[in-house]
Amino acid sequence: MHQDMPDQAPGLEYAGATAIIRLRRPREHNRIDPDDIAVLCAHLAEIQQRDGVRAVVFTGLGEKTFSSGYTIQAIVEKLDSSFENLLDTVEQFPLPTICALNGSVYGGATDLALCCDFRIGVQGSRMFMPAAKFGLHYYPGGLRRYVTQLGVMQAKRLFLTAQPIDAEEMKRIGFLTELVEPNALWTKVVEYTDALGACEPLSVATMKRQLNAIAASAPGAATARDDYERALRSDELKRRIAAASKRA
Repeated sequence: MHQDMPDQAPGLEYAGATAIIRLRRPREHNRIDPDDIAVLCAHLAEIQQRDGVRAVVFTGLGEKTFSSGYTIQAIVEKLDSSFENLLDTVEQFPLPTICALNGSVYGGATDLALCCDFRIGVQGSRMFMPAAKFGLHYYPGGLRRYVTQLGVMQAKRLFLTAQPIDAEEMKRIGFLTELVEPNALWTKVVEYTDALGACEPLSVATMKRQLNAIAASAPGAATARDDYERALRSDELKRRIAAASKRA
């Protein structure tokens, strides 16, 4: 049914405290067009200004493909730093991000998934990084994410051989946080968004920032104590601990 829908720019919708960014080109495997980058940046800016949003979900339309990545025909003439900058923005976004991979994922969309904090995939899907087949030396940010998230051995395997892997292997190497049946994808997404919504948002934001900094070996990140000491002094910590004590 979705395959008959006209191609559209990525959409933004809200479900309670969750913002959902949806790629909407199912006939083209939800490719990311050069013009989509500005749209996605605008969606992220709107989400950041909207009160009450606790998590962001990236997903695609249809049941076949999450995304085939950046439009192939545009790689030579229209691939500039804007796509990499967009992905850096997603990676550094202050709210928790979930990639709900409704199907297979290819090319630059694998990097979009790696920018997210959690990746939930479905049985029967696969991933494929074809850069070497095209003769493209991938941009540094994407190489860094592959190495830090998956390890250099798996990064070399996926980039240098351009071999596809299936969903079970995606889970085994850590590309996927969770692997579920297709009809259970949104149930699992809601489990995550509900869990995130139950946590104190400032602590989630500051711990995400520090964890990312530690993973990137940023100077001083592993020993920074300011946010920890602020939390110890906060009224919200006292309130939540008091409430938990009453429930015990």
